[in-house]
Amino acid sequence: MNQRVSPIPERAGVAPSFLQLPAGDWPDLLSFLTERFAHIPAAVWRARLQNGEVFDHQGLPHRLDSPYPANRRVWYYRDVPDEVPVPFAATVLYRDERLLVADKPHFLACIPGGRHLRETLLGRLRRELELPQLTPIHRLDRETAGVMLFCIDPAHRAAYQRLFQTREVRKTYEAIAPWRDDLALPLVHRSRLLERDDCFRMHEVAGEANSETRVELIARAGTLAHYRLSPLTGRKHQLRAHLTALGIPIVNDPWYPALLPDKAVDDFSQPLQLLARSIAFTDPVSGEARQFHSERRLLLAPD
Repeated sequence: MNQRVSPIPERAGVAPSFLQLPAGDWPDLLSFLTERFAHIPAAVWRARLQNGEVFDHQGLPHRLDSPYPANRRVWYYRDVPDEVPVPFAATVLYRDERLLVADKPHFLACIPGGRHLRETLLGRLRRELELPQLTPIHRLDRETAGVMLFCIDPAHRAAYQRLFQTREVRKTYEAIAPWRDDLALPLVHRSRLLERDDCFRMHEVAGEANSETRVELIARAGTLAHYRLSPLTGRKHQLRAHLTALGIPIVNDPWYPALLPDKAVDDFSQPLQLLARSIAFTDPVSGEARQFHSERRLLLAPD
């Protein structure tokens, strides 16, 4: 039985997680959960069931001895022990009855995932502004700062998302990266980007282009330069992969051109020098021209 709407409310701005249970003959729910999540100690699931923290499709808590409910969903709240607070604040650039525009800092994830649960931009905005139905219209990488759009009224979310799907949104980014004397600017870089087989990163391959970015020079200081990036397409990691392919990888990029070891969770030094500077579009509901600019700055200093 599929069920899109959660039967239990959000907790501290974080939506509950769910698991669709397959057909099977496990003796009880606990046996399935400990097998399915082998990386989580069995004592954790036992405690959750004892404390009534795993719920059925009606929002009623399962018990420690609950039978296995095949083909149903169970709902629960994820937990990230000792989650480290991100010591940077987001600011609200604009808000009306449908739309909210935020200026995201570096290091703050957009939505819950992995080791980031409460410390996300979505969670903070939902809690601080008391907007439990707030949803992101698009995404930015955790490492990227700048302008991000959210929908306040769920009835209009699809209309705003279609703007991105049909490329009716004009986005401008800025980046600090190495300077190359032999790179004639401005330029338009087109390539075919695909995800690598061995990891989550993107790379360029032969074939018809599926990504396009315009690169312009804003300023130069020594061996570094300040660039304006205007992507026509929105492929995963497009700007990071394109600048790497041009021989000017973005300063402090932990993934391009080489995948670096993870930093300590409380290490907020060396932010990726990539900023979503502005976003512009025609509002699909009001017909108004909209344009929003980040108030953050990248620092260009001689290398």
